[in-house]
Amino acid sequence: MTEMTTVTDTAAPAPKLPTLPDAQTVTEVKHWTDRLFSFRCTRPASLRFRSGEFVMIGLMGDPDPKTGKQKPLLRAYSIASPSWDEELEFYSIKVQDGPLTSKLQHIEVGDQIILRPKPVGTLVHDALLPGKRIWFFATGTGFAPFASLLREPQTYEDYDEVIITHTCREAGELQYGHDLIEALKDDELLNDVIGDGFWKKIKYYPTTTREKSPKMGRITDLMRKGEAFEDLGVAPINPQDDRAMVCGNLAFNLEIKAMLEDYGLEEGANSKPAQYVVEKAFLD
Repeated sequence: MTEMTTVTDTAAPAPKLPTLPDAQTVTEVKHWTDRLFSFRCTRPASLRFRSGEFVMIGLMGDPDPKTGKQKPLLRAYSIASPSWDEELEFYSIKVQDGPLTSKLQHIEVGDQIILRPKPVGTLVHDALLPGKRIWFFATGTGFAPFASLLREPQTYEDYDEVIITHTCREAGELQYGHDLIEALKDDELLNDVIGDGFWKKIKYYPTTTREKSPKMGRITDLMRKGEAFEDLGVAPINPQDDRAMVCGNLAFNLEIKAMLEDYGLEEGANSKPAQYVVEKAFLD
């Protein structure tokens, strides 16, 4: 006969493990350079978003020295996965003394992150009028929303040509975008849904500003000289045919914005579609 132990009502309850608010579980982490990494996590069942939008994600901060309480550290991150994906993907810079990224860069599979399921953003098809050609202008991790839109069927339904420019300091920082675009060629699902060879509509134009690469220079300088248009085999930007989305550091955003307006394009918004949009929440 097995002896049984009786637990009295006075026994202390087992301590509860702390859980993050709006927690999602990390399913994959990939480090591209010493400055860049990407990761995937579970997707809330209730989350609906348009490709190109962003959400607030983060981790709990350090305990307050006096109270011991922790507050969430949240930042706006573009969702790099398309709206139909069962998981969520993010592409991030590493900042060693950054309040959030100094911690976020060390996440591993199985860890939890905070994800506030309220997507917003201007880099969506709804904010643009119909056109023949779409330009995606990115610097650094500003490629993230375009990683979503390059895998969005509507992009290829709406446009005859899709041009993605990506300017980084070093060649290794272009790898995430390069690999993603190459993978489209063998993506059976997208080739089946959109049409075999849909990826042939893409013209990829990567450039570096510091490390030597096949194409050196800032995209804005290459456009002013006409070199970018010549390399791509397209006419200069015009408001009748071209639409544009911009996501990069603040100085780049302002420079491209001024150039697009010089070409005759007007800035659009969800409430008033036009010829180009800029993601104001992103800072490289």
